[in-house]
Amino acid sequence: MALTVETLARLEPIRGLSRLRLEELAGLCLADSWPIGIDPLSERCSVAQFIYLLSGELKIVLPDGSMRVLVGGCDIANWPLGYKTVLPVSSKAITPIELLRIDCDLLDIMMTWDELSSVAESKAQGKAETAKWSTMTGAFSAQALTSSALAQLPPAHIPELLRRFERIRVKRGQTVIHEGEVGDYFYLIEAGRCEVSKRVGGADLSVAELKSGDAFGEEALVSDSRRNASVSMKTDGALLRLAKPDFVELLQAPLLHAIERAAADHKVESGKACWLDVRYPAEFTEDGLSGALNLPLNEIRSAFGLLDKQREYIVYCQSGRRSSAAAFLLAQHGFKAGWLRGGLGIPEKT
Repeated sequence: MALTVETLARLEPIRGLSRLRLEELAGLCLADSWPIGIDPLSERCSVAQFIYLLSGELKIVLPDGSMRVLVGGCDIANWPLGYKTVLPVSSKAITPIELLRIDCDLLDIMMTWDELSSVAESKAQGKAETAKWSTMTGAFSAQALTSSALAQLPPAHIPELLRRFERIRVKRGQTVIHEGEVGDYFYLIEAGRCEVSKRVGGADLSVAELKSGDAFGEEALVSDSRRNASVSMKTDGALLRLAKPDFVELLQAPLLHAIERAAADHKVESGKACWLDVRYPAEFTEDGLSGALNLPLNEIRSAFGLLDKQREYIVYCQSGRRSSAAAFLLAQHGFKAGWLRGGLGIPEKT
């Protein structure tokens, strides 16, 4: 069953979310229907969930053996099962029922950002549209908040990050960054679509398209190198940009973890991590580490689906520049990754 904002708005603690967040959450959730006699709580999930009884009557059995009957729509049913009482050990549908299950981490992240964005808005009153953070569900969508660099941002950094972001309007056809220029800003797309292109053989080759919630510009900032591609607008839109010093302080530092060679060797040898070589294939063939995967930095964005989020990767290159950029991109997309400090070093000549 599809959910409405009105349904979510009566549930605790969900109803504290802003209207826009409730609309977004309604689009992410579905209610399950269960027939009479079924124990819906017997279906276990690998992640912590809030479970709400939306309609019908459900008999629950508590750990002490006592029983209660919950009725969808009553005050106590507006709270998750086990939130105001101990968690039931079993249940039985007395009538056909509808249950709503919501991932606890997802809801906590949404509530954290919603509340802190409201705080940031109140502190920035009078600063035109840059203060309307709670309306920017394109840039700060649930998907972005759970699967990008924002997901790993320490909550204490959020108000400061919002304060330092600058909102700019952009036009279709406008080039935001040029290949070869020095990196100065990190960008987050609030609205609109962008095209990423590289100069190959004297012609511009399109390599990717970005949408609301996607980020770009981080590679040159992390590796302290020049832009390796151009990004231009395919539509009118709005971007949030963060100057390099602010990016390094608020985003790069929490996500980028260096590891020394001895510690990296120990992790790999014990099976706790694996090597990821982000150099060109010719370099990897010359002196790649035993058992390493080879995934060049310029291909890594299109190859996230080939990697395992359950594994830890120790990323290396020759100097540490490419590997630090790759490790940041991996961490930004939910992978556990560190980079080998100093890289492999310059090969000795014989």
